[in-house]
Amino acid sequence: AGPSAAARRRSKKRKALGEAVAAPKGPGMAAVGPPRNPQEFSSNWKALQELLKQKANSSNKPFSTGQTDTKKKQPLKAAKSSEVPAINGNRNVVKAKSTNKMESGSAKDSPTSAKPESKGVTANKNLNGTKSNGKGCKEKKKNGVVKEKYDLKHKRRKAEEHMEQQPKEADIWFDDVDPKDIEAAIGPEAAKIARRNLGLETDPYKQSVEQVLVKEKAFDGLTRAVAMDCEMVGVGPKGEDSIVARVSIVNQFGKCIYDKYVKPTEKVTDYRTPVSGIRPQNINTGEDFKTVQKEVAEILKGRILVGHALQNDLKVLLLDHPQKKIRDTQRYKPFKQRVKSSRPSLKLLCEMLLNVQVQTAEHCSIQDAQAAMRLYTLEKKKWEAAVKNKANNKNCK
Repeated sequence: AGPSAAARRRSKKRKALGEAVAAPKGPGMAAVGPPRNPQEFSSNWKALQELLKQKANSSNKPFSTGQTDTKKKQPLKAAKSSEVPAINGNRNVVKAKSTNKMESGSAKDSPTSAKPESKGVTANKNLNGTKSNGKGCKEKKKNGVVKEKYDLKHKRRKAEEHMEQQPKEADIWFDDVDPKDIEAAIGPEAAKIARRNLGLETDPYKQSVEQVLVKEKAFDGLTRAVAMDCEMVGVGPKGEDSIVARVSIVNQFGKCIYDKYVKPTEKVTDYRTPVSGIRPQNINTGEDFKTVQKEVAEILKGRILVGHALQNDLKVLLLDHPQKKIRDTQRYKPFKQRVKSSRPSLKLLCEMLLNVQVQTAEHCSIQDAQAAMRLYTLEKKKWEAAVKNKANNKNCK
């Protein structure tokens, strides 16, 4: 009978084992079969140690080269990560220091923190890889201040550009709208353009003064009260003495009823042009003094005379007027109390009581007379009542 199946399997195993034992040993390769005597044990152990050393050397070399390549190709990424894992010769995982510190080569530096560093901080590092002492923060603060200054300048520039965007003449094309409405809706510049297009007064400030001092569509003849003002020039060696050069009279509504230049009776040594507005050509062709004096006296006769510092005007005209008929805005006590001045100027009274400015440049006798009359009409009832009471008190005594 043939051998059994179990016997055949045992014979196959023996053959395979014998072939494995008889197989030639390669360089540095241990035998596959199990050792049977003490010499085989020792030789297998040595071969195993050599094999482990070769594997360790072969595993270290490619890893180090890959690490250096990574450092060369991607220095920024290496700088961002605070720790890089590495494997030593014993195949243990160790914590490696940051790439920047490895480049510097200083092993004495303190280890980096586990938190990743921001881009702004890494940008402030030296060439050696070490941080500058507090300079990064200073740079940050400095950049912040510069940015704030830039923002402020940018806002200021935008505001100035907005202010400079004034309406142009081509934009104001409508001619059937009141300039006051245009000023309220668009602004003073647009109103100025509209007035120019309509041929009206281009200076809204002057127009507002006239609107305050003169009553529109009013009677333009003689009234019960009139206001007078004179412009004077200097005569004498130093021009300290005064003579009349212009006389202007307005009625109770501010309408001019008389305005004439007066030919000088003496040699003029000071025209006082910045104040009086008088020039040689004005008075050289003026009216004769006697004629002007007579005409003014006729107008003032029996009327209330209003003005500011009227004693000076009457003096240069060589005229007199009844005291009870004079209304001098400089001497009116309520005006003095309001502006807190013993001798208030006409300019001050207009600014404080009428909210308008007069005598801003060369004086105009017409405008000064209008201002005095407007101050009088402002307090006319009280003023006349005070004069009447004063007269009654004198009669009683």
